[in-house]
Amino acid sequence: MATQDIAAALARVRSVLERRPQIGLHDDAPAIARWQGGTRIVASHANGAEVRTDMPSELGGSGDQVTPGWLVRAGLAACTATRIAMGAAVEGIELKSLELQATSRTDTRGLLGIAEADGSRVDAGLRDIELVVRIAAPGVPPERLRALVEEAQRCSPVACALEAEVPIAMRIEVV
Repeated sequence: MATQDIAAALARVRSVLERRPQIGLHDDAPAIARWQGGTRIVASHANGAEVRTDMPSELGGSGDQVTPGWLVRAGLAACTATRIAMGAAVEGIELKSLELQATSRTDTRGLLGIAEADGSRVDAGLRDIELVVRIAAPGVPPERLRALVEEAQRCSPVACALEAEVPIAMRIEVV
C-alpha cells in the first residue's frame, strides 16, 4: 500500500474513532497454541497463519524453529516498525529504509524454576530489552525522524504491553 493510501486509511479510522470512541476498544484475534510433541508448538491465527516454535537443543528441543521468547522480540520490532511506518505516512514522510533490532536478556534459571541461593524466586521474564531503530528518509531532518520514532514507540501496542504490568487472567479447563 502506498504512503498516501495508508495516510488516507488512518485518517478515515481516526475520524470514526473521534466520533465514536467506544468502538476503539475491541477483542483482539486469539492466538491458539497447540502442542505437537516434545517442546514443539504451533501457534495459529483465525486467518490460517501459523508460527512454529521449539526450544533449543540445550533445553530438550530440536533448535530448528524460533523460540517463543524470540516471538516476543519479533513482535516488538514488527509492531514498532509498523507504527513508525504508519506515523511516517500520516506525516507525509517517504521512508527510504527502516530496520528494527530487538534484543533482550533472560535468566534461564527462572524458566526451570531454579531459585537464588537465598531461596528467592528467579524471574523467568525478560530482564531488559533494547530496540535499535535504523531509519532513513531523504531530506527529513534527524530530529523529526527521532520524534517520529519516539511517538511511534509511545503508541506501539506491543511496546506498551511490555512496559505495563498487564494482568493475565488464566482459566484452566481439564478435559
